[in-house]
Amino acid sequence: MARGAPADAGGQLTHTPHGDKAPNFQHCPSRGRERDNWMPLTRDKIIGHDLERLAFRFTMLNDGEVVQCQISDAAMDELAGMQGTESSARQAQFLSLRETIERIASDLYDDAPRFHGYVVRIFMRHLGR
Repeated sequence: MARGAPADAGGQLTHTPHGDKAPNFQHCPSRGRERDNWMPLTRDKIIGHDLERLAFRFTMLNDGEVVQCQISDAAMDELAGMQGTESSARQAQFLSLRETIERIASDLYDDAPRFHGYVVRIFMRHLGR
C-alpha cells in the first residue's frame, strides 16, 4: 500500500477528497500507531553547507515545529552521481536534488525516536532504503 494512502479496516485503499491533506491526517501521531495516517515533513529553509561537518544543512516542518536536517556530502554526491563537489557548488547541488533529499529526510523522521532537538541525518547507508 502506498505511504500515506488511506485504507479501510480490510486494508483496501479508500478515496479521500483532499488527498493527504485531509483533516484527519497527522504526522507521526505516536510510535506503534497505523503508519497510513502519517504525512511527510514539509519544506522549510536552506541553512547551507557546513564545511566542518561535511554536510549540507536544511530544515523541515512537522506541524509547524522546525526539524533540523542534514545530508552528508558523500550521500549528496551519490544521489547526484558524482564525486568531490566543491563546497561552493553544494547549494546548487542540493536544489537540484531537493525533492529526493526531503523525501528521504521525511522517511527517516517517520522511523526516528521522538525527542526535542532530534536532528535528521542522512548518510550513504540511508540511500538504499
